[in-house]
Amino acid sequence: MSGIVGIINRDGKPINPDLLQQMTQFMSYRGLDAQQIWLDGNVGFGHTMLRTTKESLEEKQPFSLDGIWITADARIDGREELIEKLKINAGTDVELILRAYQIWGEDCVQYLLGDFAFAIWDEREEKLFCARDHFGVKPFYYAEVGNCLIFSNTLNCVRIHPGVSDELNDLAIADFLLFGYNQELTTTTFADIQRLPPAHCLIWSEEALQIKRYWTLRTDGFIRYKRASEYIEHFQELMEKAVSDRLRTNQIAVSMSGGMDSTTIAATACQSLHKQGDTFDLRAFTVVYDKLIPDQERYYSGLVAETLGISIHYLVADSYTLFGQVEQPLLQRPEPSSFSWLAIVADRLQEIAAHSRVLLDGNGGDPVFSSWGAYFYFAHLVKNWQFDRLIADTIEYVVSHKRLPQPGVRSRLKQWLGIHPPLPAYPKWINSDFSAKLDLPGRWEQFYREKPLIHPIRPEAYQQLTNSGWSYLFENYDPGVTSLPVEVRYPFFDLRLVNYLLAIPPVPWCLNKELMRVAMKGILPESVRMRRKSPLLGDPTTALLQQTGTQAIDRFEAAPMLAKYVDRNAIPLVSGTEQDAIEACINLQPLNLNYWLQNLALVNHKLAKDKQYEFP
Repeated sequence: MSGIVGIINRDGKPINPDLLQQMTQFMSYRGLDAQQIWLDGNVGFGHTMLRTTKESLEEKQPFSLDGIWITADARIDGREELIEKLKINAGTDVELILRAYQIWGEDCVQYLLGDFAFAIWDEREEKLFCARDHFGVKPFYYAEVGNCLIFSNTLNCVRIHPGVSDELNDLAIADFLLFGYNQELTTTTFADIQRLPPAHCLIWSEEALQIKRYWTLRTDGFIRYKRASEYIEHFQELMEKAVSDRLRTNQIAVSMSGGMDSTTIAATACQSLHKQGDTFDLRAFTVVYDKLIPDQERYYSGLVAETLGISIHYLVADSYTLFGQVEQPLLQRPEPSSFSWLAIVADRLQEIAAHSRVLLDGNGGDPVFSSWGAYFYFAHLVKNWQFDRLIADTIEYVVSHKRLPQPGVRSRLKQWLGIHPPLPAYPKWINSDFSAKLDLPGRWEQFYREKPLIHPIRPEAYQQLTNSGWSYLFENYDPGVTSLPVEVRYPFFDLRLVNYLLAIPPVPWCLNKELMRVAMKGILPESVRMRRKSPLLGDPTTALLQQTGTQAIDRFEAAPMLAKYVDRNAIPLVSGTEQDAIEACINLQPLNLNYWLQNLALVNHKLAKDKQYEFP
């Protein structure tokens, strides 16, 4: 979770050391252990260090080998395998990246696993090479203005540079209002600042700047075992690798509800830590409701914590109000966000930060196991005349579940007949001129239109795993956004695990997360292991809107800039009205944007720009 920044002047002009130092110092909240800059003429790197692994205790950045420099926010997984390929004894994660670059050049990313955002300056070729990890867990922003390239993993750090304007990107604002996040993986809310998409690299030289994709989620994986136990053993092995590679410290937090995903991670972490033989402190953190809505998470998560012998800390969310504490500096965000429940997020992360710098999170379990019934898999078997396999897999599922697998034929039949679910109503409060200029009704329709099916057997899993919303979620829990020194790690987004789960037969293993449930037998309490996936029994937002005292939400004072995007008078009342959760969420978006616009001029980067650094 270290902070990285870099500046390159294409015209050869020396880097202003005071500016680079200011940009680096700005990120000190996410790098408490060390801050360092390196300059060489027209190139400069900055780094703020937060040590979150045992290997990072020896790490110093910016780091160099044979005239090649790197600044990185990275955790490299599968270290033993990579070290063997590199034919070295050991090394910090950043050293492994640089040695991989020395051997394989730009192809080094083909050999890297884990979460990373890094920049390498190769002075021999006068070339900058940057990369972002496969799923986009680590952010990477850049701006090319005038003769200058600026990059960082912290958005507001890029904004400090005097060449970067504060002009907004209207399409990103529109996407936030319509969908809750920017749909374009290459842009940000600011016109001058771009995003490097997940699984892409950036190459910059005097000639040009290039963006290249280096990886695409596989659709051709095919794993078939003779014995059912082999699928379970392989899953357990990969799950342990995914969790162990994300531990690498003895003081860990885990976000744990009472569902299968997070409890499986907690149980696997306990097993891995016990195997290592060192003392450790693993604590679970759970948000619960005791009064506002029906909520069983306290009960089920408590059962798991007791079974695993770990402590659990509950944040009771009943007393929080919509848009509470929005004026607090810790709740400010570099891009528009949903402010309604940010106070809970901030308080929870503060509790975690007091215990650990590492948080394991269960996000990703739903998409890797998701399946539209047995239809696509059975259709694949029939098409390839594999009737024996179809019968065997069906029997195995029936023996385990005492019922036939859901085929999913009904949904496919509706698609063939052209019967599609109705689109949600387009928000009437969008400014009509703004809407027409960007053809937002067309964008709204395109968003809800059926997506092409890519994966032949697991199309739903493929769609969900490649959804742009994951990058948005990861960035919103990155320290560059939260301003708290907690690095969130997602074991279910381990590339080895994802490739395996997309390659095995979805029947019976992916339906109802069968593989995970079988693997956790005797480890998790039976009531948790066999608990069906279910959402909260109530929606906190709509529950609060029904209570008295929320009328102030409807009377909010609009910031002057809001009128460009929203017709204030057309926003419907939300307090005390009957609205479903989706409708309420959409109608609260103008208020979310309004809070962000009001705070836009107050963020800390403005203090740095007041220095008026010279910019050609």
